[in-house]
Amino acid sequence: MTLLAFGKHLLFCLGLAMVSALVVRAMMDARVMDVPDARKAHGTPIPKGGGVGIVTAFLLGISVLYGFADFSRIADPYFRGVILAAAAIAIVSFADDVRDFPFVVKLGVQVLAALAAIGSGLVVRVLHLPLIGPVPLGLLAVPGTLAWLLFATNAMNFIDGMNGLAAGTSLVAALFLAGIGWSQRADFVYFSGLLLAAGIAGFLPFNFPRARIFMGDVGSQFCGFMLAVLGVVAARFDRVDLSFLIVPMLLNGVLYDVAFTLVRRVLAGENPARAHRGHLYQVAARAGMDPRLVAMLHWAFAALGGIACIGFIAAPPALRPLLPPLLLIPQAIWTVVVLRAARRAAIGRW
Repeated sequence: MTLLAFGKHLLFCLGLAMVSALVVRAMMDARVMDVPDARKAHGTPIPKGGGVGIVTAFLLGISVLYGFADFSRIADPYFRGVILAAAAIAIVSFADDVRDFPFVVKLGVQVLAALAAIGSGLVVRVLHLPLIGPVPLGLLAVPGTLAWLLFATNAMNFIDGMNGLAAGTSLVAALFLAGIGWSQRADFVYFSGLLLAAGIAGFLPFNFPRARIFMGDVGSQFCGFMLAVLGVVAARFDRVDLSFLIVPMLLNGVLYDVAFTLVRRVLAGENPARAHRGHLYQVAARAGMDPRLVAMLHWAFAALGGIACIGFIAAPPALRPLLPPLLLIPQAIWTVVVLRAARRAAIGRW
């Protein structure tokens, strides 16, 4: 790729960021309000649905990519599957922002959107393992891919409870994914990552450090879903063993928080589907930590994951399995810090 071509891509993405910002501003005027309740951190009604700007910019960009950018093509069924699934998750999640559907309805729609992507052929069918080689997943391929898409989508949705946390984390992850896609000559991943980053960049100034609008489910579910889908595409990097771990490594902070909270609540006999304020990032804020620093810490987790991915790709195959577990060390330290802060703040059951 020439420097001139890269410059054109950046200019195109800058235009998409401006489109995103204009749509976000329009959504502020639309006044779809997020009314505070006991589990939310804000105390006054704030507009939501800012994620419509992210969705609009991405779908506009991916449509241009599909119609005109031959260099970044993947097979048409995959391409159409990405667009269809992205539109489906966006439309229904925005309807949820307006109508507030029960969780079972949200999950059902997420399943349908995920099946649209899977039905187009976006399935992880083979794991390339160091020292072992390719391992076909067989009958586990479809349910495994479905489980990944659903978990990542909901993880980003659950983590969207603090200004800039989900959006900033998604932005960092998308930028690193674009860079990794470029380094592996995976042009679709490269350009799709840039498109997602452009949409988020147009939204983030409206949400951090002070929230004038929330991105809502339409933004958080869309970001989580698209990063998960791009993770499936990235799993096809034939030159990188264990490449299916790239997006999980980028989202290590988000996935850890959600998994830790889920396990803790199940062990405590709580209903994991019931709304709560027991995520680590929420407990940290309730214990007195500055929410802006908590959000930026999660951006740092994503950046650390990106750096780990770069080392992961460059490492000899025999060493690659040793790198992902290292990302659990900062998460363990963060957990201890939050638990101690909660104890000092006398936060009991959380």
